[in-house]
Amino acid sequence: MAEISAKLVKELREKTGAGMMDCKKALTESDGDMEKAVEWLRQKGIASASKKEGRVAAEGLVGSYIHTGGRVGVLVEINCETDFVARHEDFQALVRDVAMQVAACPNVEYVKVSDIPADIIAREKEIEMGRDDLGNKPENIREKIVMGRIDKRLKELSLLDQPFIKDQNVTVGELVQQMIAKLGENIQVRRFSRFVLGEGIEKEETNFAEEVAAQAGLK
Repeated sequence: MAEISAKLVKELREKTGAGMMDCKKALTESDGDMEKAVEWLRQKGIASASKKEGRVAAEGLVGSYIHTGGRVGVLVEINCETDFVARHEDFQALVRDVAMQVAACPNVEYVKVSDIPADIIAREKEIEMGRDDLGNKPENIREKIVMGRIDKRLKELSLLDQPFIKDQNVTVGELVQQMIAKLGENIQVRRFSRFVLGEGIEKEETNFAEEVAAQAGLK
């Protein structure tokens, strides 16, 4: 596999307007071939979508999903630029799918990695630096291993980095990018809330066997 240099990533980014990580992924998937990488980005809808990300998105929908049995519920707000797109069936389907995704990912707490507070990142780094398996490794190697683990952990907390539940080959972020390219407007997942039945309530623990015995007059 060809080595993907920073210069090559920069060149692709300037040519397409796509983000750095998307460009690196495109080049990796295309074995360093610039034209194939451009084509890959276009197929994913990323190249055209990235150019729209700076535009104001203040319309949209608040969507909901209630899981079977009514024990988990989700509210999600997704923004677009116009009310016209907000009424589009594809946009509405996206809102439903993202709400369902949140319900299916109980560990997800933030929309994207950049939303994660610095103190959470620092705590994760402290935990990883203290792991026993790093004790005998040189400092520079230990730092690389820790950063790799932290990056993985932060993505586990990020909604946009989750594999889409209906197609594991794309992330939720890539799904949104594809919809931007399809509908021609900036689309942003703004926020979400997950409700789990009974969450946070201290439940009184009872010994069922003792309770039955007491009712039977055995105790």
